[in-house]
Amino acid sequence: MSVSIEYKHNRARLRTFMTVLLAVMALFLGATAPTSLAAENHLRIGMGADVTSIDPHFANIAPNNAVGWHVFDALANVDADTNLVPGLATSWRAVDDTTWEFTLRKGVRFHDGSAFDARDVEFSIRRAADLAQKGGQFGSFTRAIAATEIVDSHTIRFKTRTPHAVLSRDLSSVFIVSRSIGAAGTDDFNAGRAAIGTGPFKLQSFARGDRVELVRNDAYWGDKPRWERVTLRILAQDASRLAALLANDVDAIENVPTSDAGRLERDKRVHVQRKVSWRTIFLHLDQSSETPPGVTDRNGKPLARNPFRDPKVRAALSLAIDRKALVERVMESMALPASNLVSPPVFAHDPTLKVPPHDPQAARKLLAEAGYPEGFRLTLAAPNNRYVNDEQIAQAVAQMWTRIGIAPARVETMPAATYFTKARNGEFGVALLGWGSSAGDLALRALVATPSPEKGLGTWNWGRYSNPQIDRLVERSLATVDQRTRESLAREAMGLAMKDHAVIVLHHQYGTWAMRAGLKYGGRTDEYTLAHQFR
Repeated sequence: MSVSIEYKHNRARLRTFMTVLLAVMALFLGATAPTSLAAENHLRIGMGADVTSIDPHFANIAPNNAVGWHVFDALANVDADTNLVPGLATSWRAVDDTTWEFTLRKGVRFHDGSAFDARDVEFSIRRAADLAQKGGQFGSFTRAIAATEIVDSHTIRFKTRTPHAVLSRDLSSVFIVSRSIGAAGTDDFNAGRAAIGTGPFKLQSFARGDRVELVRNDAYWGDKPRWERVTLRILAQDASRLAALLANDVDAIENVPTSDAGRLERDKRVHVQRKVSWRTIFLHLDQSSETPPGVTDRNGKPLARNPFRDPKVRAALSLAIDRKALVERVMESMALPASNLVSPPVFAHDPTLKVPPHDPQAARKLLAEAGYPEGFRLTLAAPNNRYVNDEQIAQAVAQMWTRIGIAPARVETMPAATYFTKARNGEFGVALLGWGSSAGDLALRALVATPSPEKGLGTWNWGRYSNPQIDRLVERSLATVDQRTRESLAREAMGLAMKDHAVIVLHHQYGTWAMRAGLKYGGRTDEYTLAHQFR
């Protein structure tokens, strides 16, 4: 780990130079190729991560959800700033402390021509809940519901076990499918047989690792999409995505490489859009295992106790990180240093919380006070193809840790598909994660609350951190209808979590898009790339 951040940075620049050289060559060779926009009304988008499934109730990951918003709708949709707006429900209200009523949109039809009504909503909510028992990841959004009552064909009520003020927000994450699919499974969705939604596009085909083909739903209840056809090409490598844009093989890309954003912004042939993302990059520390994986003394022998259970150790690891350097050098100013689990635009972000300072001397002192004057070894795990500069971030953090005696801080990176399976199985002592949420209490519920399948808490709490005081505040916040009181409770819980270093926050990344001149996309805080919002 003696290699400097600057060297890593220059090496990344060399790779970028070669990428740009290849891209320019591709542009020169393909400069005379006809564009398909005018001829076919066909939009081609280069996507930054693989889509693992079309089933909207199985894997709760951003690439899948982004495709889902093309094919399906939820009761409440989400605008570009993460605000709830009417979707398949035109309104919703709290009848009493434990009853929510949704009024459904009339005149909506599924892609197969069948009429949408309350029975489809009941079916979809039940399917998401049932799949959660078989590995589906949407159970936390339905777990509060104790009973469902169909009042009439376009009115439905949900009875919750306890007061649950965020039900409309939860149900914005559950896509509605046609009840006609019956017992159809994930394979049926991937093959297109069960992908019957009400969204602006119909699924034409899905090829894992390659592309998703969509055609316009001319019967869509909302604004008619501009594009008759849409191709979502899976281009997970930055170089491939950039080259495809410059060669006119695609019309737009997401996740613009940070080292290329400035150059592209100066190119009159390309328009670049950026927006502060809701995604926070942070580190989980295994606080549950007696011997966290990859953590030993400096001689490679097991430690007598788990160091991450000591607040002083967690604070030391945080103090060792220079977040300003991460943002400026690794992210090339395409991020904001983080002080919260949610970014500034998001509900319950607390502006009074300050970015943790960089103080290696204080960090070494805390380690000594905790009983580790010589430090210890650890392995930092991260994906290498999921978040913006994820591998470089992990390498930089590991180098910073070596300066306080955490040496050698080994970095282990791997493709996201492998990484997330291992992380959820508890195979990492320290793991990097990126998380986007539309509210502070929702982020705390998933990432910091004590894991409880019965309550739907801690579903992504990889470190198994537990603090009863935070749990109580989060549960009270989620049950509070008054938004001022709810925000106050959520901010109090956020402050406690950050002070205790429940996780170690790093930065909030920017969402970025690049497109051919003449196209416009406003960008979204949730980072989704939605074809029907291109103009």
